[in-house]
Amino acid sequence: MTEVPTNHNSRELYNRLLTYVKPHWNKFLAVIVAMVIYAGTETGLAALMKPLIDGSFVNQDSEIIKLIPLLLIGLFLIRGLANFVTTYGLGWIARNVIKNLRSEMFERLLVLPASFFDQSTSGQLMSKLLYDVEQVANATTDAILTLIRDSLTIIGLIVWMIYLNGMLSLIILLTVPLIGLLVYKVSSRFRTISKNIQDSMGDVSHISSEMIEGHREVKTFGSQNYENQRFEQANQKNRRQSMKMVATDAISQPIIQLITVLGLSGVIYLATLPEMLETISAGSFISFITAMFMILTPLKRLTKINSKLQRGISASESIFNLIDEQAEIDNGTKTLKDTRGEIEYKNVNFSYNNDNNLALEKISFHAEPGQTIAFVGHSGSGKTTLVSLLSRFYPSTSGNIKVDGIDINELTLASLRKQISLVNQQVVLFNDTIANNIAYGHEQHVSNDQIIAAAKAAHAWEFIERLPEGLATQVGQNGVLLSGGQRQRLAIARALLRDAPILILDEATASLDSEAERHIQSALETLITNRTTLVIAHRLSTIEKADLIVVMHNGHIMETGTHRELLAKNQHYAELHRLQFQEEAVNL
Repeated sequence: MTEVPTNHNSRELYNRLLTYVKPHWNKFLAVIVAMVIYAGTETGLAALMKPLIDGSFVNQDSEIIKLIPLLLIGLFLIRGLANFVTTYGLGWIARNVIKNLRSEMFERLLVLPASFFDQSTSGQLMSKLLYDVEQVANATTDAILTLIRDSLTIIGLIVWMIYLNGMLSLIILLTVPLIGLLVYKVSSRFRTISKNIQDSMGDVSHISSEMIEGHREVKTFGSQNYENQRFEQANQKNRRQSMKMVATDAISQPIIQLITVLGLSGVIYLATLPEMLETISAGSFISFITAMFMILTPLKRLTKINSKLQRGISASESIFNLIDEQAEIDNGTKTLKDTRGEIEYKNVNFSYNNDNNLALEKISFHAEPGQTIAFVGHSGSGKTTLVSLLSRFYPSTSGNIKVDGIDINELTLASLRKQISLVNQQVVLFNDTIANNIAYGHEQHVSNDQIIAAAKAAHAWEFIERLPEGLATQVGQNGVLLSGGQRQRLAIARALLRDAPILILDEATASLDSEAERHIQSALETLITNRTTLVIAHRLSTIEKADLIVVMHNGHIMETGTHRELLAKNQHYAELHRLQFQEEAVNL
């Protein structure tokens, strides 16, 4: 899949992530306050050790002895409330950030050009929507929680330690530059590995979705072992990359903690020297040691959070690359009303990669309103590409395509596509009811009577009314619960209900049996009435009545004419006709 080139560094990416937090600044502010309070309770707990030891055990102050338990209870009540506000508040903010990111990604997918999807896999895109976004969730919750709360806790404890004894605290502070350097080195490796993990997750998702969608073919061709090997390779790659992350994390944490413990050990050694014991009280000494050991837990969390943070930053780069993809070009300003359906291609050239390898070259033809134009030719001759240009799924390299005399590039995409209906060989149905699939794309309410009328005209009502739930029947993913002929008839009913003046039929009967084809042909005759129809034909017998037949080969128009005229020429079309009817005779 093609990625947008980026030069984002971690700071830029994280700052961009934080812009999604900005709308919730008041809740985030409350969370920060709760974090400060929580960090303060940590320092307060260490500070309580001084009066506890000096007042209770050394001076045996009865007032202090009574007060300490109450202070502890109050401290932990405040601590618990602050922890709840922090955890719940950050979780609420994070899930809203994730919702907004997913919405932006989905909205961007809806307007990306066909060329983007040609170069992408559904598995990779699903991985971005699901896996990558969850990594960002961890970065915006766990990372912020740890970075802010634990950092404040460490700062508070160090300040208290400095207050108790500045010289001993200096030893702890000397370890900070060493830890910072190590974290910096480890971060770059974490981010590199994170990118590899995301790629491998995309491969796992892609192979899985292919197997699920093509499970019948997999079983029919006995390819279970082959698919298992493909999945195992991708799964193993993901495991290896994940283990690299685990290994880096496992090595870096003990090293950081060892540096810290060396500092703590030095402090304990110095603090227990006789000359030092003379300058520090028992309570201060215990409070200092308690603060030192309390630093270890948040410090450990800080060393572990780096891997999550880098995974989140790496995932955010992947997400922002998708959000920043260039949408379909829609610079048109004109709209079509009362469209007659006149279509003209004039010297149209097209290349998929904008190079000299033309998929279509010098394509010219004219369709009057209501005419049927059929396109025939071997696979790869450019038929589907040609009709795709009419809907502006791809921009023509040169030449003009006009509808009712207006260049399609001058029209808004919505206005242009509203004039076109499509019935494809590979019918796309959504996992919804039959009624909603027929009425798909209608912004305004469509009555059941209108849906039934379209279904009857498409010869679909005869099987719909036999279903237990009728129009409310769920069709399954991509209409898997229906036969091929039934799916085609629903697609025709959808096109009839849309009632667009231009119709594209892309080999609509190519893969049907004879009985199903008879139903479809009857429905298609109803559908093409009073519409300008572009037909991509596989069976030449279905286009004998076409007003114009365009014969294509390797992106060129070889000849045009009616069925009779082309047979009389005895050239390309006549040869195709002979070959096809010989094949049909042999099959009989």
